[in-house]
Amino acid sequence: MPTNIANASAPRPDFAGLRRVHAQAVRDSVALIRRVTPGDLSRPTPCSAWVLADLLAHMTAQHHGFAAAARGEGRKPDHWAVRPLGTDPVGEYTAAAENVIAAFASVEGPDQAFALPEFSATRTFRAARAIGFHLIDYVVHSWDVARTLDLAYTPAPELLRAALPIARAVPDDDSRLAPGSAFRPGLTADADADTLERILAALGRAPHWPEALSS
Repeated sequence: MPTNIANASAPRPDFAGLRRVHAQAVRDSVALIRRVTPGDLSRPTPCSAWVLADLLAHMTAQHHGFAAAARGEGRKPDHWAVRPLGTDPVGEYTAAAENVIAAFASVEGPDQAFALPEFSATRTFRAARAIGFHLIDYVVHSWDVARTLDLAYTPAPELLRAALPIARAVPDDDSRLAPGSAFRPGLTADADADTLERILAALGRAPHWPEALSS
């Protein structure tokens, strides 16, 4: 997870609504991951340094880390560790996804403090902001998985409406060029781009990947 998103500022959605669309974003990712077969794990992804196995390991680890943060244990580095895929990576991913949804459902309110060491070693973040970070990551990573597998990805309009201002609020600065940054410098969206394409372009994804690589 990049540090640049830690400086993002976006309009506050209703907290209950935020948790609802967050859960939808994560469950959309589960529906896509359930289509993964062992032979797919070596496929390249829009995350240029990663094949699908790497992306899946990262996504699983982030669920565990954010769930720990929601439960007041976010400063423990073991919760954020990216581990090699086990014998049932799809089952492990599904369990991790339900873990973070349940953890966020237990949060007392939008101002509860989350420790997110991948963002800052010294500060904490409001729950509403932290959930927004996780939401936008899984909208984008769901698209990554869908493109990798050549599957459709059509998030609900409510989810996209919540995600767009978060995506636009992520600073588009030199931090996007740092190794390991999940987002690349923003791209110019086409004039007729839909909401998902505008989200992707804002975060440096070419909406027509991999075709865009040869253009």
